[in-house]
Amino acid sequence: MIPDLQASVICDDVRQEMNGKFMLIGLFEVITAQQFPLMFSRICVVTRWCGGEGTFQQLTRLLKPDQSTVLVKGQSIPVRLQNAETTATNVEIFVNTGFEQPGAYWVEILLDNDLKLRYPLRVTQLHGAQMNPAKPA
Repeated sequence: MIPDLQASVICDDVRQEMNGKFMLIGLFEVITAQQFPLMFSRICVVTRWCGGEGTFQQLTRLLKPDQSTVLVKGQSIPVRLQNAETTATNVEIFVNTGFEQPGAYWVEILLDNDLKLRYPLRVTQLHGAQMNPAKPA
């Protein structure tokens, strides 16, 4: 049975406690920089799958603003669900991702090469004395 994608979020870092709980640090949907090109040090994409059974392959990729060119693609990650009551949480870390220009980049989550979710990651240019919500390295 194919699982449902319960959630996908972007954050700065993820920690796992001894009891198995995940702590997501610095959730964001916008990256702001003073100048481009920009090298962003760390993007964590967290996914949670539920309501399925079996073994599947997850693929995460970031698309450029044209919505067709792949900026960066992650590794194929197994999603293993023993039964419909279990969940699977995956964390994929993209290191030193380069953004050539501001725009709406797109996060795509695929399961067995089938697109399950696409959402924007806005990359904006800082002007004047604006505050930086997601500070690059």
